[in-house]
Amino acid sequence: MKWRFEDILTFVRVMESGSITAAAERMNSSKSVLSRRISNLESALGVELFQRSTRHVKPTDNGDAFYERMIPLIHEINQTVERLSTTGEKSLRGQLRITAPMSFGAMYLGPVIAEFAQRHSGLELAIDYEDRLVDLVQGGYDIGIRIGHLRDSSLRARKLCDCPRVVVCSPSYVEAHGEPQSVAELANHQGIDYAYVHANRLWQFEPEGKGGSPVNVSMRSRIVINNGGAMREMAIAGLGIASLPIFLAADGLREGSLVQILRNYRLTPYTISAVYPPTHHVSTKVRTFINFLVQFFTAPLPWEDDEAGQLALRRLRSIRRPDG
Repeated sequence: MKWRFEDILTFVRVMESGSITAAAERMNSSKSVLSRRISNLESALGVELFQRSTRHVKPTDNGDAFYERMIPLIHEINQTVERLSTTGEKSLRGQLRITAPMSFGAMYLGPVIAEFAQRHSGLELAIDYEDRLVDLVQGGYDIGIRIGHLRDSSLRARKLCDCPRVVVCSPSYVEAHGEPQSVAELANHQGIDYAYVHANRLWQFEPEGKGGSPVNVSMRSRIVINNGGAMREMAIAGLGIASLPIFLAADGLREGSLVQILRNYRLTPYTISAVYPPTHHVSTKVRTFINFLVQFFTAPLPWEDDEAGQLALRRLRSIRRPDG
């Protein structure tokens, strides 16, 4: 039996994904097809590449060695094809799967993705807005947008921008309950918390002086929600105090439906990043989309004011289209 190049690519994808199931999702194929390709490759090579169980596959020593030898060769093939392509970024094909937090995605990613889709008509886009932290590899995603402190060190990341956080409530809440003057006084107030971040209800503020320790306060969170936009609406309704990323709070602060409190205390800011699974070769579609995001999330950021939002869109549209 002869080996086929698609069998080798399947083997590499299974190695990088950690399972046949995850690889099948990423390749938009079935587990049975991928299993058959791996078996064909093993038969052609005369060695076992994986140890299989009912739930997992584990590479053998031969599998590890074969992967290490194949990766630079495949990388060179991909680079050669891209260099020789006469259309470059015009020729984006296949599917790009994106996951992003729901409120951020709905508010700010829509225009970026729409413009990108118009420029690359041969590319299919699958977009999931989900506040829960998803496993990119298991979920078969090419790119994820993460807001906060990156915890999965196995992912590759590119920073898009910093995102300050503010402590806010409604004017009616201040009128009814008073305004806390220090971090310690927050403990006497009702909090509105984000389910996927403040699981321990502990809010952390940056040190007041150089070399100092962070200032923490344990909140009494009457309301815990799994969506940032819903948190904002609860705060506007006067149900408590919330710590929000500035992109969520900006409109409410401008309109007066929210007020910022504790201005002399700074919450540890978030970072907004584009993350993608570890791979020896970043595909052109992933690299092109991330570069497009970087162009959009450049100061002034779109949530800073209405004019900044329009400027961000104009920046996108001024980027030269791949067709000329």
